[in-house]
Amino acid sequence: MKVVFMGTPDFSVPVLDAIHKAHEIVAVYCQPPRPAGRGKADRPSPVQARAEALGLPVRHPVSLRSEDAARDFAALGADVAVVVAYGLILPQAILDAPRLGCLNIHASLLPRWRGAAPIHRAIMAGDRDTGVCIMQMEAGLDTGPLLLREAVGIGAEETTADLHDRLSALGARLIVEALDRLPLPTVPQPAEGVTYAAKIDKAEARIDWTRPAVEVDRLIRGLSPFPGAWTEVNGERVKLLRSRLATGQGAPGRVLGSFTVACGSGAVEITEAQREGKRSMLAAEVLRGLILPASL
Repeated sequence: MKVVFMGTPDFSVPVLDAIHKAHEIVAVYCQPPRPAGRGKADRPSPVQARAEALGLPVRHPVSLRSEDAARDFAALGADVAVVVAYGLILPQAILDAPRLGCLNIHASLLPRWRGAAPIHRAIMAGDRDTGVCIMQMEAGLDTGPLLLREAVGIGAEETTADLHDRLSALGARLIVEALDRLPLPTVPQPAEGVTYAAKIDKAEARIDWTRPAVEVDRLIRGLSPFPGAWTEVNGERVKLLRSRLATGQGAPGRVLGSFTVACGSGAVEITEAQREGKRSMLAAEVLRGLILPASL
């Protein structure tokens, strides 16, 4: 099978590797290099770096809407395109170019959590399950019919980083299965149960200790590692990266001992955090150099 691969971040890399082992990748499309690091030098995306290491041809157009972009894409003569966290909307000319169309790997149980941040939103909403869908792409936002679907449970202390890695591996396995079995019958998404996973806004990240503990815990785990839920400690912004529900109660923000904090109802124990300019550390390590006030 001749495949065009379209993806950009870390989530897409295991998928690239899996397809490369099983099929012929004729081109890799990803977002252009972006300024990063202290020197703000252009840094290639994880997919570009991995594709170049594998000796695959890489393209990173700013847009796919021009006639030239569509012509160059069609000239690849691909049987199918696989899209996973690419970052550009595909116009109809691109969707129609491969013989078997474009397949998308989406990290939710569609139609729940269409959109940009399905892993974060599933944890923040307290979903018990999520999963991966292989979808035939169409013009709408994650509206296409499904080819394959597999669910997984969400652990009580699982973070977005943890779930990200599990779903990336699952997506890699499912897309190879899908490619090996094409053409597959498709199933339309149900009209009921549609939700949208809006892009994470950094304004959501400050912890409101008046919220119930279950909501604070979900926020911490859902925003870990990026952008990282945070609270202010002695004038310093401290990111809270792992947590679990704890026993105890008190005024919201009251420190109940160690790194356990009272919420609007119940309490949350912080198990991993990151101070400004430092690496993430277990709570016990953080508290060796950080004296918590009586209340946050």
